[in-house]
Amino acid sequence: MSSKITIHDVARVSGVSIKTVSRVLNREPNVKGDTRDRVQAAVAALRYRPNISARSLAGSKAYLIGVFFDNPSPGYITDVQLGAIARCREEGYHLIVEPLDSTADNVEEQVAPMLATLRMDGVILTAPVCDHPVVLAALEREQVPYVRISPGGDLDRSARVGMDDRLAAYEMTKHLIGLGHRDIGFIIGHPDHGASHLRHRGFMDAMADSGLTVRPGRVEQGYFSFRSGFEAAERLLSGEDRPTAIFASNDDMALGVMAVANRLRLNVPETLSVAGFDDTPGAKVVWPQLSTVRQPIAAMAGAAADMLLTGVSWEEGEKPPFKLLDFELVVRESTGPAAA
Repeated sequence: MSSKITIHDVARVSGVSIKTVSRVLNREPNVKGDTRDRVQAAVAALRYRPNISARSLAGSKAYLIGVFFDNPSPGYITDVQLGAIARCREEGYHLIVEPLDSTADNVEEQVAPMLATLRMDGVILTAPVCDHPVVLAALEREQVPYVRISPGGDLDRSARVGMDDRLAAYEMTKHLIGLGHRDIGFIIGHPDHGASHLRHRGFMDAMADSGLTVRPGRVEQGYFSFRSGFEAAERLLSGEDRPTAIFASNDDMALGVMAVANRLRLNVPETLSVAGFDDTPGAKVVWPQLSTVRQPIAAMAGAAADMLLTGVSWEEGEKPPFKLLDFELVVRESTGPAAA
């Protein structure tokens, strides 16, 4: 039925012009409240669905928001998409998700065709793409608005959304210390992600503030993937002198730690406590369930989309818009008191 309904039908039923219907559908200002209600009621009664291509041809907007990413964690990217899609749908926009290989030499060749062929109204950038100078320069050259999620540097360059990664890691480390752990291992996230360094700093600060020294060999490099967490855990747990807890910078790496613990028959949390970061779906399906930091990934993506949809701008001399979202410490069964 909806495919046969046109904007002319909506105009006829609501008793207004086609132009007025278009203004209501495009959420333009200066439409009287009762007129807007009448049009929206007609749209609902007729089950009218505007054609996004026709809308973009009729105006300056494409009704497309992009997400550029290069992140090995599927749970993270899924949450980013869900958060951005939910906000875009509210405004009648579509979301385009584009992977980039930010380590390749041809980043310009990856980005330029997308910007040339897809007339996007804005782009959401996740780490590490959000800090890539070639990507940022290309967007600015094409005058495409963008919002960055958790950038690591050049913070006054654009609008951004984030959380306090350092404080979140600090509090998780304090949780482990409060359970009696004094010898704690840490797995750093991907070195190209700004959040990785902030989480590592939070861990180190919490240890120092508690009068504890991080022992040599207790900090390992990871890359936010299950495999890198597995390999880091093998190094941390290879000898008899093992840490009593390991804090990994994301859940995927923490699950890798738990896999190694299971292979070595180290009971979690009786022999080894394990903590992660993000609270992705895997944290709740593994057993024991993973203690982690609940990062508001979907909410951050939704906030970034909202900035683009409502218009990102700031006056010269002002700082770009920034929205800081709250995190939550989620304590589950994977962390417990240190063994005596």
